[in-house]
Amino acid sequence: MNRQAQAAVLLLTGGAILHAGLTDLHLRYVKAGLQPLLLAAGAVLIATAVATVWYERKDARTRPPHADTSAARTPAPAPGAAADNDEGREGDGEGDPDRDSAPAPALCRDREVEHAHAERDAEPHLNPHPHREPRIAWLLVLPLLALILVSPPALGSYSALRAGTALQEQPWGFADLPPGDTVRLSLVDYAGRAAYDHGRSLDDRRIKTAGFVAVGRDGTPYLVRMALSCCAADAVPVKIGLTGRTPPVLQPDTWLEVTGTYTAKRTKDPVNNGIIPFLDVTAAKPVAAPRDPYDESWNG
Repeated sequence: MNRQAQAAVLLLTGGAILHAGLTDLHLRYVKAGLQPLLLAAGAVLIATAVATVWYERKDARTRPPHADTSAARTPAPAPGAAADNDEGREGDGEGDPDRDSAPAPALCRDREVEHAHAERDAEPHLNPHPHREPRIAWLLVLPLLALILVSPPALGSYSALRAGTALQEQPWGFADLPPGDTVRLSLVDYAGRAAYDHGRSLDDRRIKTAGFVAVGRDGTPYLVRMALSCCAADAVPVKIGLTGRTPPVLQPDTWLEVTGTYTAKRTKDPVNNGIIPFLDVTAAKPVAAPRDPYDESWNG
């Protein structure tokens, strides 16, 4: 991988990150509050790619051309060599044309090789075998291809049933509910109030909430939201059980908006023994998945 290839990978990675940050695709990976940092990271990668190409071209312009240096590499005859040859000819007493065209002595060849090595070391651009970057650097292309070609779905019932509920610590307190007969609460908010406040803050109000369906091994239906602290890698499920007038057919990963009232019924999560409160359903209807499928109100 040469510098041009490195710049191309950086440019494509930065462009893919900017595309994800400017669309809803980034919500599959990180919480919405991290969008500015994601855009900044993409801009930095693109700027780095542009700077790499600019410096590479600048270096190519200032680098001397690859001229033919064969004549410059041929060393001059060593001092005294011509005199030695003339003495040899005089001693023989006759001129030998074959001897005049004989190759240079071994000493001259050694000096020629040494001179060529010294010239190559002094001018690295003349080196016919420059050092190359390791080929393993091409593995950096794999995350780029995954980011461009793969659009992962949001975590659903498969992940929710294999992780314990996030209701492990009691919140410090609960805010007063807004006025009205029916109150819309996030699933995380209702689960916390039902599990740790025993319904006192709910004031026998009708609650409307939404989440995706997960069905336990024993057939118990759950309504779930995946809660984020930072990114999808640390997502944890918050589950509430459904009882009452539940739909006769529940398809996992289907999003439902349910209306119901608090019930004291609860169970323990089979994964981590966490509390799973229930909601007594009076009405339920399927809805489209929200723009942001994760719940960011979780502070765990």
